[in-house]
Amino acid sequence: MKTERLTPLPVAFYRRPAEEVARGLLGRWLVRQADDGRRLVLRIVEAEAYLGAPDAASHAAGGRRTARNESLYRPGGYAYVYFIYGMHFCLNAVSGRRGVGSAVLLRAGEPVEGEASMRERRGLDGRRVRPGDVAGGPGKLCQALAIGGAFDGAPLYRGPLLIASGEPVAPDEVAAGPRIGVAYAGEAAAWPLRFAERGNRHVSRPRL
Repeated sequence: MKTERLTPLPVAFYRRPAEEVARGLLGRWLVRQADDGRRLVLRIVEAEAYLGAPDAASHAAGGRRTARNESLYRPGGYAYVYFIYGMHFCLNAVSGRRGVGSAVLLRAGEPVEGEASMRERRGLDGRRVRPGDVAGGPGKLCQALAIGGAFDGAPLYRGPLLIASGEPVAPDEVAAGPRIGVAYAGEAAAWPLRFAERGNRHVSRPRL
């Protein structure tokens, strides 16, 4: 891996509509400097956009604002990390201007560096691993990179967790479809705001 390609994405990248940020994050590198000194890198291959107040599937639907989702209302470029089902953490990149409440859920990544450490964190050490087993889902992704609630509100352009430039996926290689697990959101459940690299086997199931 060439170190110059680990240049963090600029803050301006995130200060756009969530749908644009979600598409633009495909092919970028999610970098975690682990506490033990090892560097873990995933290539982002799947992301979902959540549009804030107008989006019934968003944690900011209707302008809802609580202690739990306060990081959503920061300006683009910060992490919003939440705990779900009493089991998993999920990592989002906040987008847009301060107060909008929009964000992009990072759904899946392809291991680039430190895969052995990721497998160990996922409890897969010594087992046969198929594409997607390491980070093919938002909970898996956070577990593989040891991302927990302490990263809620952290900047994504510096520090031990950041998103680097990588190589963006070409528009004709991006598949789009409805988001997963938001059937409660009425018509918003059908909005095609889930984006993935077409044909990549590390994308979460069901694949686009």
